[in-house]
Amino acid sequence: MKHDLHSPTPNRQSSRRRSRSSSHRRDRPLWAFAGMLLLSCGLLLGWAILPAPAQTEAPIPTEESGAPQPDLSRSEFALPDPPAAPPTVAPEAAGQYVLEFNRSPIVGNRLRMEGIYDERRLRFTRPRNWEPKSVQISLRFRHSAALYATRSNLTVLVNGTSIGSVPLNKPQGEIGNVVFDVPPGAIKDYNEVVLAALQNNSPTCTQDPFDPSLWTEILPDSKLVFNFQPKAIALDFHRYPYPVFDDLSLEPNQVAYLQPNEIDETWLTATSRLHTSLGRLAEFRPLDTRIVEAIDQVAGRERLIVIGTPAIQPDLSSLDLPLSLGSGRFLDAEQQPFPGDVGLLMLTTTPDGAAPVLVATGNGAEGVAKAVQFLVQPGDRQIGTGNLVIVDQIDQVETPDPRAWQGYLPLENSFKLSDLRTFDEQAYGDVTVRGSHSPSLELDFRALPDDQFSPGNTMTLRYSYGPQINPLTSLVEVELDNVVITGKRLTSVSGGDRETLKVTLPEDRIKPNSRIQVNFRLDPRERRSCSRVTDQQLWSTIHSDTEFKLNREQVVRLPDLELLRAGYPFAAPQDLSSTAIAMPENPAQSDLLLLLEVSERLGRLSRAESVKLDVYRASKLPVEQRDSRHIIAIGTEAQFPLPEAFEQGDGFALRDLFSRHWGQKQIQTLPDQEGLVKQIISPWNQERVMLALSAQTDEGLQQVRDLISQDNLFFQLEGDTVLIAANEPDPSPYDPNAYSLEFLQQSSQRQLASANLSSRIAAVLRGNWFVLAPGIVAASLVLYGVIQLYLKRLTGQE
Repeated sequence: MKHDLHSPTPNRQSSRRRSRSSSHRRDRPLWAFAGMLLLSCGLLLGWAILPAPAQTEAPIPTEESGAPQPDLSRSEFALPDPPAAPPTVAPEAAGQYVLEFNRSPIVGNRLRMEGIYDERRLRFTRPRNWEPKSVQISLRFRHSAALYATRSNLTVLVNGTSIGSVPLNKPQGEIGNVVFDVPPGAIKDYNEVVLAALQNNSPTCTQDPFDPSLWTEILPDSKLVFNFQPKAIALDFHRYPYPVFDDLSLEPNQVAYLQPNEIDETWLTATSRLHTSLGRLAEFRPLDTRIVEAIDQVAGRERLIVIGTPAIQPDLSSLDLPLSLGSGRFLDAEQQPFPGDVGLLMLTTTPDGAAPVLVATGNGAEGVAKAVQFLVQPGDRQIGTGNLVIVDQIDQVETPDPRAWQGYLPLENSFKLSDLRTFDEQAYGDVTVRGSHSPSLELDFRALPDDQFSPGNTMTLRYSYGPQINPLTSLVEVELDNVVITGKRLTSVSGGDRETLKVTLPEDRIKPNSRIQVNFRLDPRERRSCSRVTDQQLWSTIHSDTEFKLNREQVVRLPDLELLRAGYPFAAPQDLSSTAIAMPENPAQSDLLLLLEVSERLGRLSRAESVKLDVYRASKLPVEQRDSRHIIAIGTEAQFPLPEAFEQGDGFALRDLFSRHWGQKQIQTLPDQEGLVKQIISPWNQERVMLALSAQTDEGLQQVRDLISQDNLFFQLEGDTVLIAANEPDPSPYDPNAYSLEFLQQSSQRQLASANLSSRIAAVLRGNWFVLAPGIVAASLVLYGVIQLYLKRLTGQE
């Protein structure tokens, strides 16, 4: 056997092996045990102090998920011959519409213009079925008596076209009246009126542009008068949601649902989902909704929606539909009934031809659900056309991430201005503003409702500005919700190129409705009051690579109705798949109207490619849905579907015989017309909540409906319980004193689990920092004692 000269012999190797093994027997068990003990202590400590992780929610099946998918390579249905011309709704008689300025929120009691030159902008739309014959702007105004008439005037522009000017020459206190004709051809779908005032108090040169005597006011009863000819409304799905919903309407859109003769889960869910999608389309626009029991009850400019099979909607037989009915089922051109899993969408008119009708039907519940789902999914409905759509297969839209909220801050903690979106969903680019009083750049900085911010949030503003500024009086400032955070003087006379300003964003001020404003206050080096050239040469640019860095984690405490202002937690994820609505066994019309109002509000507060909200009656609510979802329960006290909402602890509760309970207090009231909104942790799942919308009477449910529908009331929500009452029989939605709200905080809030382990550890350490040092010392002493005990035992054994 050959051996390497530099390697030990076998005997020497075995000797060294024995030497190493004897030393390892003394050293390795001690340190291995110590390491394992430290790891075990850490795991036990984490298990003891950290909340249980959120349960992973299994995908919730929808009506169409279990449906057999048809073979689209072949034609299965014989279709009727298309009509020679698309069906239409006959035009109304010519009319006049008066749009007063005080309907605009920026007008209020007056529209004031100040300084040498000032302008105000008002915007309005033209309804899709209007053909303007003549348009006039009637202005009522008054101005300062100090204005010099030959050098002061008021000019009106419509869509950039000047339609006239009037000199500001009225004596003190006199109100001026002037009427301007607008060319009908200048009116578009979206229109802008600019009121520009040039004001001077000297025949030569106004020395002080901030002189308080330079003012003109436009009175709120100024108006825009339309003389229009309505056009026929073509019924075609390629224009959907028009004519069901017109986003250019000057009046609230009016929708009426036909109540079926039997209310089941299919109708409740389909109606709720469709109305949720209308709420998304409406956004900030008003929408009036009601339920009718017969087609002839449709009035005015209402649009009728009929949902359900012919079995529960027998009035379908009275409509002029492109498909025929036989034995209570829809038939194709060969008189064969459509399968029950095929959805049918049709556009027609009421029997008198005065109002459009949308029909979402099918020969089975699955077909009805599929027809409605086609309308609520933008990716599907955009391919629709004609007045008949047969829905055979639709996309299965995946549920978005629970924290993927459109219009809110990106999920990354570091992002740029270009990652944010404008009001029309476009990415921000470089933004340039001009003038000494240039408008500020305002951008939504909306934190997700479960965001909790730590110190260290920064914004690095990158900007440039032009020359000819006065470095002593020019600056840039950053505001958060109209509170100035910081500012910086612009010091370069020759202009600045990509300068930076680091801004610390207060962690306690970033909210789900926050806005950031960047203002440039530019002052010219040579002030010349009689010339606007120097003023307009002043410019500044905010660059799209402006950076934001945030320190945040996902922590939320519930119940909290203030979070409901953003839709949380019911709108997480945004397709509403984590939410179910519970209704009484036999819903009254007041219950159904409240259901529609809640669905509309959830639609206004969410953005997604689908709607997966489900609605159940009390006896049909599956246990797995009740246990895994957030629940919204609707109904009067006598018919409330989930009485567990009023049986927890000593919280406020409605009971029978018009009684009220709160803690140890109990009273009876008559009459009780107040509405109740109450949020609690779900009795069946501590990671979910239940929202109770209830009252003792139908009048009380009407108060709850007003609370949900009116923004000025809804965005006051706070606490966990709200009582609402009307101060007059028929309250006006525009009167801030028409309702009385009482807010109660009955139970302590529970902190729900954060999104990840590191966030939970950080939250626990911050919340228990005062016991951290003693805990470390105590753990070290215990560990030291355990190690010493082990060493003594090991020594004794040897």
